[in-house]
Amino acid sequence: MTDSTSPALAYLEHCRTRIDHELAQGIQQASVSDRLQEAMRYSVLGGGKRIRPALCLAAARAVGSLEDAAVAPACSLELIHAYSLVHDDLPAMDDDDLRRGRPTAHIAFDEATAILAGDALQTLAFTLLADAPQLSDTQRVSMIAELARASGHQGMVGGQAIDLESVGLALNIEQLETMHRHKTGALIEASVRLGALTAPGVSEQHLSALSDYASALGLAFQVQDDLLDIEGDTEIIGKRQGSDAAKAKPTYPALLGLDGARERLGALLQQSKQALDGLGEEAAPLRAMADYVVSRNH
Repeated sequence: MTDSTSPALAYLEHCRTRIDHELAQGIQQASVSDRLQEAMRYSVLGGGKRIRPALCLAAARAVGSLEDAAVAPACSLELIHAYSLVHDDLPAMDDDDLRRGRPTAHIAFDEATAILAGDALQTLAFTLLADAPQLSDTQRVSMIAELARASGHQGMVGGQAIDLESVGLALNIEQLETMHRHKTGALIEASVRLGALTAPGVSEQHLSALSDYASALGLAFQVQDDLLDIEGDTEIIGKRQGSDAAKAKPTYPALLGLDGARERLGALLQQSKQALDGLGEEAAPLRAMADYVVSRNH
């Protein structure tokens, strides 16, 4: 990892420690079935970089809000992300057997338990937001609506549907980026917006700048994922290297070539950081996170 990512690594570790503690407590109170609870813990607490929660906490800091107010939204984002991974890995979807260096949930447990665990994680996300003690009723409603849009048919789920429909097809760059703005980018954009919404009266100017930052970052995240699928090591990236190519999925390298994909990655990084020009030093963690996203090896 390059020196430029060191601030992000330190920030991610801080966020992971706090968020994992809160997630463990939330799941502990979440289920009447021991096996379901075990599958939920396995799916959420078995690794992961916590990029989305970190972006939420960093965005809150960037607009002058307190970290405590952003913890519940940050946890809700990780729960939605974890649920999506559990369901994406199912035989009816991507049919993957490895996630975060371990057997996927339907392999470690069984397919029915994995489906139920994903369902439970999704609903727990909205429970945490609805009950968030540091937020006003207005903030809770705004965040629930934001997260529902980002994770549903207008966002992540819609993007996953496009992905499944596009296997074996030759997409152009506009079609590819439309898919990824929904499948990956919508939840990343929601991460910074939920963080910003913890500040009462946050300006539309700041919300717009943070949305632009996250929009570019979401695409950069996917470009790097596509590059890692080709160049990464299975033991490091935690899933099967080459799995996208084996399934004939549309990717940036397939469309632009490796050099073209790297060039697109650099342009998106610059675009993301430029969006933060109007924010001060408090946005430093967001800038560091952008460097991390394009340099990570897993």
